[in-house]
Amino acid sequence: MKTAAVIYNPIKVDLDALRDAVNSSARDGGWGESIWLETSIEDVGQGVTKQAIDLGVDLVIAAGGDGTVRAVAEALRGTSVAVAVLPSGTGNLLARNLKLTLDDLPGSVEAAFTGVDRAIDLGVIDIERPDKTRDLHVFVVMAGMGIDAKMIANTDDDLKAKAGIAAYVGAISKSLRDPNELHLRFKLDDEPPKRSTVHTVIIGNCGSLPGNILLMPDAVINDGLFDLLFMRPGGVLGWIRVWAKVAWLNGIVRRTKAGKALTGEQKNDKDLHYQTGRRFIARLSRPEEIELDGDGFGKASAFNAWIEPGALKVRVPADTD
Repeated sequence: MKTAAVIYNPIKVDLDALRDAVNSSARDGGWGESIWLETSIEDVGQGVTKQAIDLGVDLVIAAGGDGTVRAVAEALRGTSVAVAVLPSGTGNLLARNLKLTLDDLPGSVEAAFTGVDRAIDLGVIDIERPDKTRDLHVFVVMAGMGIDAKMIANTDDDLKAKAGIAAYVGAISKSLRDPNELHLRFKLDDEPPKRSTVHTVIIGNCGSLPGNILLMPDAVINDGLFDLLFMRPGGVLGWIRVWAKVAWLNGIVRRTKAGKALTGEQKNDKDLHYQTGRRFIARLSRPEEIELDGDGFGKASAFNAWIEPGALKVRVPADTD
């Protein structure tokens, strides 16, 4: 009999409801008794996921926020074990980009046991810290420096737990008032090294965010490429143009076939510049905040990021396009 391991964040889930749904679906699907492993502050998911792999499970179910999903994916890198995502957090970034149902726990659990595996790309990033130490991580949605990383660093965790997305409003305002820009030397694939001054740089494996925001409209989660975004708006009007393009043009108009035909291909301008690639190496003039999949990861002086095509198997409903 096949066995699943449930990696759950006790703060994010209703454990009794989750146990009932998992036990019922496993029994109906002819699976064995599931293994339950709890995350903690000391182990946000990597350690318990490796424990599940060592036990020979056939599926890992990630029940928690984006941080739990990212940590599970990090531990599953290099294995053939699939992950099923049960949306349980504030952002649910991977679930949104996979177009999974966000508010149907029984349906999500049933899909974990009856669905199909889909191979998606995995972002990997080697971060150099200010003290010259290095640590390796993965991201399933995006990695970023600039306003997004500062916003996350400025967000109160207790308020986020109580108010959800609304907790970011004050943090966004504070981050926009930060006059510091990113000064970086970088190399994209085989292109010559360059220098640039930007407000934000984001490496995206996929592009949808909460609030109907389509930050990277051409990003595809299984094309073997990441999408690179340089954001450098000039003043208040520049930020208004960025918001109009991301929230209205990308978030609403370009989501339809008619809208894509009307707007044509994604075009760069002085506020937003898009590229694609497989490897991006950058060094900053000073240590900067960095975020991975919506979680702050401290400060980085440099990083080496690349894409690993089809490196993660994700369990999705059988009828997903």
